[in-house]
Amino acid sequence: MDFSVFRRFAAVLAVLLALAACASQDKDAPISGVPGESADVYDIEDDDNDPLETVNRFMFAFDLTLDVFILKPAAATYRFLLPVVVRDSVRNVIRNLRSPVVLANDLFQGEMERAETTTMRFLINSTVGVLGLIDVADGWGYPHHDEDFGQTLAVHGAGEGFYLVLPIFGPSSLRDGAGLVVDTFLDPLTYVGRIYDIEDELLVRTAVGGIDTRSRNIEAIDDLQRDSIDFYARIRSLYRQSRANDIRNGASDDSQTSGLYSSEIDFSDDADSAKKTTD
Repeated sequence: MDFSVFRRFAAVLAVLLALAACASQDKDAPISGVPGESADVYDIEDDDNDPLETVNRFMFAFDLTLDVFILKPAAATYRFLLPVVVRDSVRNVIRNLRSPVVLANDLFQGEMERAETTTMRFLINSTVGVLGLIDVADGWGYPHHDEDFGQTLAVHGAGEGFYLVLPIFGPSSLRDGAGLVVDTFLDPLTYVGRIYDIEDELLVRTAVGGIDTRSRNIEAIDDLQRDSIDFYARIRSLYRQSRANDIRNGASDDSQTSGLYSSEIDFSDDADSAKKTTD
């Protein structure tokens, strides 16, 4: 294995984390996202933490163009061709493959009960659930949850840093962008792909996951875009609300969000906006 990759990764991560720390220290009320904090800590003006707004808007327009011409048509075709049970099985397999990353972040956050749930889900669904095709574990009292390293950094007090729009991946932040890189290295399939030269197949997994998630939000995103005066600003606000909710594991009385674009749009793999109304 080429360890120069790890050295470059470590250097990039160090810079990202240093910038995130500086960004959080510059604010009167850092957005640490530590569970139990007052929800008021998230009530900031969007413009106060978007110094790259011009660049972000350009990238947002780029992502929207990709969505219009590639992702949305692919998602609509995927939903048209495959019945609900097949699409749910696709999502279940992708969730199951992500279990090691979720488990690692459960442990990093000291969430032992959630770590146990993740472990049991993986064992049950990989065996009784036929390699994750069927989510047997949910019915046995082990519900699905997701964790990522961006949430782990927040739990340990890292500020979000400034807002970012990433190509293809969409809304993010300095902290969440760093977390995305770390999660790639926490995923055992990253190394399996390099060893067995199946990296292209892993890209297919990512693409299918994105198409499946997009297929569950077609109407919700259309409605939101149609009703928004400034679609960019609306997505930015909803992303921040969602991440605050995710970091607190949903434990906030006044949070109405439940996934990547709040209850209006959910870009997490729990997305069910297209659920029973259109299936």
